[in-house]
Amino acid sequence: MRIVLVGPPGAGKGTQAAFLAKNLSIPHISTGDLFRANISQGTELGKKAKAYMDAGDLVPDEVTIGMAKDRMEQADAVNGFLLDGFPRNVSQAEALDSMLQGADMKLDAVLDLEVPEDEVVKRIAGRRICRNDSAHVFHVSYKAPKTEGVCDACGGELYQRPDDTEDTVRNRLDVYHTQTEPIIDYYKAQGLVVTISALGEVQDVTRRAMGALNKSEG
Repeated sequence: MRIVLVGPPGAGKGTQAAFLAKNLSIPHISTGDLFRANISQGTELGKKAKAYMDAGDLVPDEVTIGMAKDRMEQADAVNGFLLDGFPRNVSQAEALDSMLQGADMKLDAVLDLEVPEDEVVKRIAGRRICRNDSAHVFHVSYKAPKTEGVCDACGGELYQRPDDTEDTVRNRLDVYHTQTEPIIDYYKAQGLVVTISALGEVQDVTRRAMGALNKSEG
């Protein structure tokens, strides 16, 4: 299957993408991974992206599209892929359509993870990270440490990342509504959108997603 995963920040896209890609035996292609791989390998696209990022500018669509195209042409993606973070806007969605048509392929589904805005803010703004090890993540509501402000695993100080504050989260949501949400209507016009609730336990959301994708394929 060829799937695009969409949803607001805090919807759990990365977590669900990993589970779904494994269940469907297709590669998980995330924009973040594409950027990191191209930059670390010193590709031409990676050098271009790094120059924009170092200057604090947004990476232009054509660079992102080029990276995605290169990745989708690799052998492991021939029989399908799950795109996470791409396309990010309608012009990227149109470019993806052109790419797929040129290769005589098409998308099977666009999986839209739906989460109420207040829940997104609660999920992200409640996160606390350990200064000693960023893999140690806690949450004031869902996974509180035994001692407030102290990591259970190593005793390090827990802190809130600057981009996890409520104001920053609401700003990220505004960007999502303005730039990315319009692709949902774009794909609805093609009859590709499958919307599920991303509330509840991770495995419940995965089951919901798999059920919806199987129905859409059928």
